[in-house]
Formats: sequence, structure tokens, C-alpha cells
Amino acid sequence: MYDAGKIIVGIIVFVTLITFPFWYNRGKAAPSPKPKLLTREKECVEPTPYMKTSHMRLLNEWRNSVVREGNRLYISSNGKKYSMNLANTSLSDSCMGCHSKKAEFCDQCHNYVGVKPYCWDCHIEPKEKR
Repeated sequence: MYDAGKIIVGIIVFVTLITFPFWYNRGKAAPSPKPKLLTREKECVEPTPYMKTSHMRLLNEWRNSVVREGNRLYISSNGKKYSMNLANTSLSDSCMGCHSKKAEFCDQCHNYVGVKPYCWDCHIEPKEKR
């Protein structure tokens, strides 16, 4: 028990180091990204709130519909028809036609929430339009 002082100091230093990030960042939150949306269309495939929360779910449904069922046409909730193709040949009438600057639109939000989408593992990443 002659080393009790050293042990207590060590525990205090350890707890301080472990909890430092919480103390340092308390009450602070990183500002949410404001992606630049330079589109020729005034509305997306589905309403904006749905697309913000569920676009990956929609893309997974599209993938299953195209690959497993051979269906390549999507009819949105407002009745408009869209191509369900992420290949570079027809992106212009699908998602990447409007969201052509991946770094300014997609990557901002994905980096903010810490996700790494696997879309471009199979598909060829589109070239940025200048």
C-alpha cells in the first residue's frame, strides 16, 4: 500500500485521458453539410425528405428490381417514370444526371455521417462535370 498515491494519480490521469474527448467537445456539434445542388430538374425521383433518409433503400430496391426481376423502369410516387440504371450510358436520365458533382453533393453527406457507400465498387464512378 506504499504506492497508493501513485496508483490514484495514475487512475486520475487515465480517466482524464479517456474522457478528454467528451469534455473537450461537450455542447458542440459539427455543422451539417449543405450540399451544392445544381440541377436542371426541380424535383427528385421522390420527395426530398424521403430521399435524405431513404435513398440507399431506394437504390437497393432498384438494384433488386433490375437484377432479379429485369424491371428497368421506376414509377415515382408522383407518377413520373425514371430509368433504374446507374451505368454511365444512361445516368443523365437518372440520379447522376442531376447530381453530377459527386464530390460536392454525395461525398459531403457521406463523409459527415461516416459511411462508405459501395455503389462505385461495381459501377464506374462518373467523371465530374466542370
